[in-house]
Amino acid sequence: MNRIKIPYPLQWGAPTFDAGHAFGMMSAVLVSLIESTGAYKAASRLASATPPPAHVLSRGIGWQVCGHWNPVGWHVWYSYGIYGFSGKYWSAGSTRVGSRRVIQISAGFMIFFSILGKFGALFASIPFTIFAAVYCVMFGLVASVGLSFLQFTNMNSMRNLFITGVSLFLGLSIPEYFREYTTAALHGPAHTKAGWFNDFLNTIFLSSPTVALMVAVFLDNTLDYKDSARDRGMPWWAKFRTFKGDSRNEEFYTLPFNLNRFFPPS
Repeated sequence: MNRIKIPYPLQWGAPTFDAGHAFGMMSAVLVSLIESTGAYKAASRLASATPPPAHVLSRGIGWQVCGHWNPVGWHVWYSYGIYGFSGKYWSAGSTRVGSRRVIQISAGFMIFFSILGKFGALFASIPFTIFAAVYCVMFGLVASVGLSFLQFTNMNSMRNLFITGVSLFLGLSIPEYFREYTTAALHGPAHTKAGWFNDFLNTIFLSSPTVALMVAVFLDNTLDYKDSARDRGMPWWAKFRTFKGDSRNEEFYTLPFNLNRFFPPS
């Protein structure tokens, strides 16, 4: 008869710290912050809400940190950093439901069903072709939502077309090059004696959203932008920079149970 063993702190000895691992995790966190920010904006678009102000983005990312920094989440998510998976948010567009209550109830169901192995076996029996079809729709919808933000820019401008095309192309090709190189050589293109430096660069350039963002921001700020604020969509985005910039923000982003007093909007 197997005994039930309860783990206790420092069961396998005192924790060790390595600067190289810390820099590797810093790059992973940087990548996941960028991807999570894009996922939040996509979720707001799919839920027909206003773009989240800066403090709402910071609040969401901060809560992800708190959710993952616990005895269970730390073991599960340590190697992944902080990440909001954009594939989840397509359901808000397909079901037209963007309520927090749905997420809370779904989380309760997942916790309950995870205790019963039969439900796991049921989901494991779903054919891979169904998963493939769902993923085709899911990622296609998420990608189209990201591109829909370009409607607020002047896409008749050759400058904007150039930035969009180059950032998308390099955002797809550079990470693919890094993946193929790593598969063939068993190490990334950045291969120096400093392991922390290798991990930092290889992790960043393996993320398509991060590479596309860096290229787009660099080109948008270095190419001639005189008298092009309207072409870049700045007037439309300006009113969403603060919580009070749009009256609808209070409807979408006010916290329940009077929690706004602990997380005041800015």
